[in-house]
Amino acid sequence: MLDNKTILVTGCAGFIGANLISNLLDKCSSAKIIGIDNFNEYYDKKLKECRISCLNDQINSSSSDFVMKRLDIADKEALSEIFVETRPSIVVNLAAQAGVRYSIENPDVYINSNVIGFYNVLEGCRSLGDGIQHLVYASSSSVYGSNKKIPFSEDDRVDNPVSLYAATKKSNELLAHCYSKLYNIPCTGLRFFTVYGPAGRPDMAYFLFAEKLRRGEKIKIYNYGDCRRDFTYIDDIVEGVIRVMQSPPEKSMDDDGLPIPPYVIYNIGNSHPEILMDFVYILSEELVRAEVLPASFNIKEHIEKVPMQPGDVPVTYADTSELQRVFGYKPSTDLRMGLRRFAEWYKNYYEVEI
Repeated sequence: MLDNKTILVTGCAGFIGANLISNLLDKCSSAKIIGIDNFNEYYDKKLKECRISCLNDQINSSSSDFVMKRLDIADKEALSEIFVETRPSIVVNLAAQAGVRYSIENPDVYINSNVIGFYNVLEGCRSLGDGIQHLVYASSSSVYGSNKKIPFSEDDRVDNPVSLYAATKKSNELLAHCYSKLYNIPCTGLRFFTVYGPAGRPDMAYFLFAEKLRRGEKIKIYNYGDCRRDFTYIDDIVEGVIRVMQSPPEKSMDDDGLPIPPYVIYNIGNSHPEILMDFVYILSEELVRAEVLPASFNIKEHIEKVPMQPGDVPVTYADTSELQRVFGYKPSTDLRMGLRRFAEWYKNYYEVEI
């Protein structure tokens, strides 16, 4: 269904965006892919440039095309011009300011990117009229906040965010629902659960831990280690996104003659929350195996247990039964295998010698 389509992907230099486009270039025939990214300085831009360089190299072996535009989705005029010029039939919004803790100290960038930027994407889709077949956008497991009921289900109430980041993601869901209702735009929100893997985001725990352990520093384990996270490998996330892209919610009319919102939300997670301490031990073992850390490395000497940080939650756990019911798909990559691939990438990318 994605063959010969014009697909707009925002956040194309980001972790999920670059991997999604790489997969589309492999699988799609004669698709035109437009990527947008502002290359902000939240983390090392060299990693973003490396991802784009790999995509450009991949074009030569693909029947599909990829063109990147450097702009900020918060720039409404510039973004509108892209929609007018390219007229995408499918839009995947992955551009956002990420990070729970960063949002506590830097709220402005979250409002600018995650609220204003997302509104501009919605307006771009509205401008296409019936030409927009599907808007897929990234939400987050953070919207569940400190929900006591586990696993987290799409039917759970998510009215009590514990971070500004989570609040902006919830606002995306509300705005998308409104535009879906008013303008009959098929919208699908995806609540991602702790995405990890090679060339991932350097602000994520597994990446930060690898950096600190390599320098011989201690790592802080929050809530004294009493945390569980539903880690989801990047390839599983991308597979889920691509399946969803091909199946927009159906349009239909209500008895009052107005559209029933073609709108849906899915969790994409591994449905297997890992105890944080187990995660740390597996990560250290795989870093040793990849020769990022020496064989004599003792992880116990590098752990500092500390209280919970503001904005954090003790557990994330995805109920993916709806994703399985509709698409017959469930993320399943084993944590050790995923961390092994990350450790091997880290060794090569940073040319680690021990």
